[in-house]
Amino acid sequence: MANPLDDPFYYLHNFRQGLHWLGQRYADLLDPDEEHFIQQFDRLPQASQALLVRMVMRKGVHFRAGKLNYGEVGCTHAAAVPLLALGWVDDQHPLGFAELFALLQKAEILSAFAPWIDQPKGKKADWLEGLAAQFSQTRSFAQWCPELADSLYSLTVMDLCDRLRLMFFGNLHQDWSEFVLADLGIYTYEKVEFCAESRGLRTRADVQGFLFLHHCQQAFENAEALDEVLHRVATLSTDNPWLEKRRAKLLFQIGQFCERSAQLALAEQIYRACAYPDARSRLIRVLERQQDYVQAMALATLAQQAPQSAAEQQHLQRVMPRLRRKLGGPVAPRSKPREVTRLDLELALPDPLMSVEYCVQAHLSEPDAPVHYVENGLINSLFGLLCWDAIFAPLPGSFFHPFQRGPADLHSEDFHQRRAPLFDACFERLQDERYKTVIRQRYVDKWGLQSPFVFWNLLSETLLEQALACLPAAHLRHWFERLLLDIRANRSGMPDLIQFWPAQKTYRMIEVKGPGDRLQDNQLRWLEFCGDHQMPVTVCYVRWAEHVA
Repeated sequence: MANPLDDPFYYLHNFRQGLHWLGQRYADLLDPDEEHFIQQFDRLPQASQALLVRMVMRKGVHFRAGKLNYGEVGCTHAAAVPLLALGWVDDQHPLGFAELFALLQKAEILSAFAPWIDQPKGKKADWLEGLAAQFSQTRSFAQWCPELADSLYSLTVMDLCDRLRLMFFGNLHQDWSEFVLADLGIYTYEKVEFCAESRGLRTRADVQGFLFLHHCQQAFENAEALDEVLHRVATLSTDNPWLEKRRAKLLFQIGQFCERSAQLALAEQIYRACAYPDARSRLIRVLERQQDYVQAMALATLAQQAPQSAAEQQHLQRVMPRLRRKLGGPVAPRSKPREVTRLDLELALPDPLMSVEYCVQAHLSEPDAPVHYVENGLINSLFGLLCWDAIFAPLPGSFFHPFQRGPADLHSEDFHQRRAPLFDACFERLQDERYKTVIRQRYVDKWGLQSPFVFWNLLSETLLEQALACLPAAHLRHWFERLLLDIRANRSGMPDLIQFWPAQKTYRMIEVKGPGDRLQDNQLRWLEFCGDHQMPVTVCYVRWAEHVA
């Protein structure tokens, strides 16, 4: 197969393909500026198209012409002329001093601003604050540095191109490099058939709402005033459930920040209006920290009637006895935690680069009882292989571009419900040996394809065969059903190691804890679940042997 990078315009072909896709599938969402961009782009000379895309794919919006040297583009200045005429690139853009400073090398700054620099032998970064205080005006690059034989080209269409990228991918964390990574086979994706109506963003209001929340997120991360950020977030009006979830997640993050910074009254206000999972548990914590034990107990009692998740139920089991005690009421004796088989090991202090898990693996592994370091990878992978067709079912709103690692609604509350008959059919295969055949065949047919569950770098053929031989189908079903109850929470926390006895077709899972380490909440929930279903699991506590001189 030809290497796509052999074509010097590979990135331009990919960008054109993306614009064509948008023109076909999102024409009704495009505003006049975006329509004009797509039409005019096709009419540009190839060198101008290539230069623009090179700039769009780089970081920032300001580029010195001397650093835009691309053989396939030829003369940068000639390629820029049509872009300047369209106003897509500006060579007179006003720059603040901090922007200029980032574009200049140390020697150039020293040459242009030496009289204003106190310590010329210092680091470049040390000069910014003092110089910026003395140069508060904005000027073009040529006005700032008339002695430099260079030009500056500033993109004016970056926001527009980001909107197009958002419509194509349905997010802003993917970019146009996905095309070439797929062409090179670095990432390969399941080919899912999706109808023309299946889109990540359905209306122009959805596009605007996503960008609005993105800007709110940036404002929060840039430490802008919280009351202003919260006011802006509250002004969003949308009937899109997906955007409401994004808003709820942002509010939850702000609430957590307020907790950490002891702004408890504001955290309480945020959590009360937040529909994000775990907001109710956080509100109970905040009320308790404010010593409002009556309201905390009332909310905890309400939550106990219908816990939203296993994590919330775990939290309630801890907090309610404490609240009863603070309210002076009777405290029921704590139920003893389920006893888990314990293994204590004293091992020689390892090489600093060797983790405690690998030390235990090496210590316990035997030829007829191999130990694998799998953590969350094995169970998730077996689930992903058995249920591949259900996970990648082309349901409306699940897949809408060719570079999706999994369905867009993977973490939605109705993910399982929408695919219940498909998952039932997958689990039906666990009634006999069919599931092994399906998993083996998928391992071959789907090898390397991106999946939200399958860890290809972990799942060797040896590990797969030992797992199929030693893990009972009933245990697989229990694990898989628990995954579907809450994919976001339950896909992690599984024991670190697994040991197989292929001759006896048995196994045990091993959670490893080094000195000073303790079991995390999600690990405790998995251990309790395994205990409920009589699954063999051990917690291994390691201490390092002391060397006596």
